[in-house]
Parts: sequence; C-alpha cells; structure tokens
Amino acid sequence: MSVLVGNDTRLIVQGITGTEGSFHGSQIQEYGTNLVGGVTPGKGGQEALGVPVFNSVADAKAETDCNTSVIFVPPAFAAGAVIEAVEAGLDLVICITEGIPAADMVKVNHVIKDFPTRLVGPNCPGVISPGKAKVGIMPGFIHEPGTVGVVSRSGTLTYEAVHQLVTAGLGQSTSVGIGGDPIIGTTFIDMLSLFAEDDETEGIVMIGEIGGTAEEEAAQWVIDNNLKKPVVAFIAGQTAPPGRRMGHAGAIIAGGKGTAAEKVSALEAAGITVVSSPADIGKAMAETLKI
Repeated sequence: MSVLVGNDTRLIVQGITGTEGSFHGSQIQEYGTNLVGGVTPGKGGQEALGVPVFNSVADAKAETDCNTSVIFVPPAFAAGAVIEAVEAGLDLVICITEGIPAADMVKVNHVIKDFPTRLVGPNCPGVISPGKAKVGIMPGFIHEPGTVGVVSRSGTLTYEAVHQLVTAGLGQSTSVGIGGDPIIGTTFIDMLSLFAEDDETEGIVMIGEIGGTAEEEAAQWVIDNNLKKPVVAFIAGQTAPPGRRMGHAGAIIAGGKGTAAEKVSALEAAGITVVSSPADIGKAMAETLKI
C-alpha cells in the first residue's frame, strides 16, 4: 500500500484548462496516473487532455468518483478551490499554487479541520509513489521505486535528495513535498507517522529549512513515539542571516527561533543522522540501512 497516492488514485485537476494545469496535467497523465477529469468553472461539458471538464468538484466527484485533486489555480482563488475539494469529500487534495495569502490559509485550515480530507501544500511540488502515481510537478523520470520515504519543505532539494538516493542505489516508496509556507496542511509529523506505519518504507529522508519550529517538533515526535526506522535529515539555509526571508515565506529566523543550529541539535538529540550537505544524503541513507 502506497502512502497518499498509488494505483487506486483517481485524480482530477482543478484548473485543467489553464496553462499550468494543462501542461502538468499531461505530464501526470503520461506518467501513468489515473486522471479521470478536470474542473474549470464555466467550462463544464468541455474536454481537456481527453477527460471531461466539470464546473465544480462536486460534479466531478458525482460523475467520476474521483478521490484526489491537484490544484493549479491562481493564488487569489486557490484557497476557495481547496475548500471546494474538501467539501466535495475527496480523500486527498494537493495544492501546488504558490503565493496564497497566509490569511486565506488560516481560513482553509479552520474549515478542513472538521473534514477527513488530507491537504498537502500549498506551494509544494506534490507527491509521487514511483512507478505507481505522480501527482504534482516533480520530474517523474528521476525517481525509482524503492523503500525510502522522502519528506521535504523544499521542492528543488527534494529532487536533489532523490537524485542522491538513486545514485546510491536506493529507490523511494513515496516522495512528498509538504511546501514552504508558514501555514500548510500536512506536516513533517504527519508524514513521519504515515511512513512509520507503511510496510514499503524502511528508511526516511527529511529535508527541512530555517524558520519555524516544524523540524524541532518532528524530532520530539521521533523521541516520543520511539520511531524505529532510520531517519537522515538535512537543514537548508545554514548560512542565512537572521531576520531575512530566504526564498520560502516560512523560511525566516525570527526572535532567535528557527535557526539551523537549533534544528540540527534537536534532530541529533532524537538520534537522527544529520548531514551537512545534500550531496551526502544518499550515502548516509545507504550506510544507515547497511546497504
């Protein structure tokens, strides 16, 4: 059983008729993911990428029995698109959109806490279970099926970690970009919990970055839950100056919190192997798994 996406994924693309939605939708389809429809308000009844377009997620759900949505909708409308997918009863919503106002995400999280739907993102590359399904913007060809779960706040560093793992002869069970915004749906702890229960995952790579306390909280979770699976971690932004936002909206050191040093020490205290360069991720994981 895959984590989050797999052979049973029935996907719709919200924003399928837009430039991003149609381009990445076709890539997702080419990878072999089961794309069953798309949603663009006002364009219901049309066809895109060989699948029907609906005016709403509720219509798409009724007609296609979709269980997963990927969102390529402009920032001003993306929060509404997430809420629409959640209220339509989908199992998983993956929001790729970057630049959603934090105030909008506060509203989203307030609504979705009452629903069983899992949100991944926003501002993330998505989720891939290599050889089964890809739902997002990551290049599918760099991934190989295997037993290492990858969870990352950074999109491009996810790809680098995957490359390093494959070079070391290690494939991935599932690779998840959780997004770099201050307010996101799925956290490091959520993914560690899922990987801990997943029979196909033997080791976990975790890529964090400066800002916030997500990595420290994940380290505490590893201690509290006595996680047996080995974890290799890398923290991006080790040379970033305090008070300056670095790339991601969530990557800012404020009030002395969120520094790389704090995160590294918390992770190491939890027995996690922390590497100082992304180039060491694959080698460290192979050594930890005794491959």
